[in-house]
Amino acid sequence: MRQGSITRTGGRILRPALGCAVILALAGCLGQTEGAGVSRMLMPAAPPLGEGLDGGVQGAAVSEVLTDLMARRSALPEGSALERIAGEVLVDETRAAGAELRSARLRARAQSRNWLPSVGPQVSLSSLGSVVAMLVVEQVLFDNGRKQAERDFAQADVEVAAVEMVQDSNERVLTALTLYLAALEAQDKAALATASERDMGHFEWIMSERVAGGISDRSDLQVLRQKMAEIRASQQTETEAARTALAELAAMGVQVDNLPARTAFSALVLPTPVPVPLAVRLAEAEMGRAEASARIQRAGFLPGLTATGALGRGAPDPSVDLRMARPLGFGTGDDLRAIAAETEGERRKVDQAREETNRRLRRLEQERIALTRQAQEAAGLSSRAKANLDLFQIQYDEGQRQVMDVVGLYEQFARQQQAALSLHYRAVLTEVQIAAALGLLADGDKL
Repeated sequence: MRQGSITRTGGRILRPALGCAVILALAGCLGQTEGAGVSRMLMPAAPPLGEGLDGGVQGAAVSEVLTDLMARRSALPEGSALERIAGEVLVDETRAAGAELRSARLRARAQSRNWLPSVGPQVSLSSLGSVVAMLVVEQVLFDNGRKQAERDFAQADVEVAAVEMVQDSNERVLTALTLYLAALEAQDKAALATASERDMGHFEWIMSERVAGGISDRSDLQVLRQKMAEIRASQQTETEAARTALAELAAMGVQVDNLPARTAFSALVLPTPVPVPLAVRLAEAEMGRAEASARIQRAGFLPGLTATGALGRGAPDPSVDLRMARPLGFGTGDDLRAIAAETEGERRKVDQAREETNRRLRRLEQERIALTRQAQEAAGLSSRAKANLDLFQIQYDEGQRQVMDVVGLYEQFARQQQAALSLHYRAVLTEVQIAAALGLLADGDKL
């Protein structure tokens, strides 16, 4: 009798164990494309993922979005000061967006194993007051595509994080280049103001001598001194603006010891055809993530099969259950329509992002063309103003012109120089803004 009792007890323990073994074997069969079954759960931890675009990208993890981002090349002229500034600001970047990308990759790697059975303890208090502990194993046999949708959602999340990281990097480079161009413009304007002060000082000396000799009125001398004070204030303002921009660059990790004078920039080289703008890429990635989320939600309204087994004293027999993640109710129809409407909303966001980005790029392109033309015209006007100034100077030396006539023409010449300078740097900045919108301020494989 004792031996028979032991056999019956062993049978009660053996049946759940056998059921668990069958469930694990089913998991191995269902996941042949993923690996060798449950043994993957016992494998050593995978190497840590990097924070860059190519960190941890292997095999199926490579997507069209990531491939496109990594293939982008910087449009900044090779070997230029702009390229050097961009390289330095990316090296010293803390890149919080990179950490978000690494987190998304880890979530995607975790979801890539969601087809495996879930194993966990279950502890309950029986009606007799005793504690029952079991190890429960569950394996989803059919879930209407929910697990696949979860993997697609995690992969789309990686794509969203990757686009956001590239956007963040390009915005950072754009900020640094904007500061650098502002420092150059302020320095050049300060240099022009210094030259104007020197020339205006010569006119002031002439006028002071004429006033001392009783030839000219003292009011003209006061006007000249007022003009010189304004020039000095302008020169000081531009010098401080250059120092402020350089201080901000230093805070970003970029040290600029000496700024070149009157820099001539080469045009940025944009590929043909131009890549998809980053704002559109982000909207497309978010749409893919929303579609995967909708598939997850829709699968929750449909029944799925789950095999369950348990190990432990008093464990129930293995079973195959028909389950629904979300119960049906009177509002189920509206829930399904809301899911469809949410997906349609994401599609419309893509169209809206494409329209807004194209409109912004067209505006920037027209601004660049207009500013380039205006800068050339301003340079031509400055040259003609200089020729007129030289003519007035000759006429003054011959006694045909008054000092204030020459001073007025000199002011016009100085204003034309300042305007040409501003238009030149605005045209360069517009080109940089176009490249930033296209994600072309840094090499994708170096992010």
